Amino acid sequence: MKILLVASTGGHLAQLLTMREWWSQHERHWVTFQKPDAIAALEDEAVTWAHHPVTRNLPNAMRNLGLAVTTLRRLRPDVVVSTGAGVSLPFFVVARLLRIHTVYLEVFDRIDSPTLTGRLSYPISDAMCGQWPQQRAIYPEALVIGPAL
Repeated sequence: MKILLVASTGGHLAQLLTMREWWSQHERHWVTFQKPDAIAALEDEAVTWAHHPVTRNLPNAMRNLGLAVTTLRRLRPDVVVSTGAGVSLPFFVVARLLRIHTVYLEVFDRIDSPTLTGRLSYPISDAMCGQWPQQRAIYPEALVIGPAL
């Protein structure tokens, strides 16, 4: 299986990194920001660097949309997996259009309210995962996988 793992740096990336036992068994590629934590954590991994910042930055959002088109068409992964944040939405939209499966994992620290990216990704995700049973109140169809951290 070919996986594209997409996440902002910091805690979003850290939560995907904790799932190494799963993703290390598959062909994979990462999309994140070129920041010190990501550079160090992914030094032996295939990475595409996304445009940063994305919060309230329309030019970078558009650049990341273009990056999503080129990256997904070039790699043709079987699934896009993300914990957010903003960088993941363009990849989910383009993956949906290209009929590539998507899995969104809502972050560890949002137990009783959704993240903006989670709320926007939920309707276009093939699978929504939560880390707490309480997250099913927000995402009724979510699969609770337990804490990733």
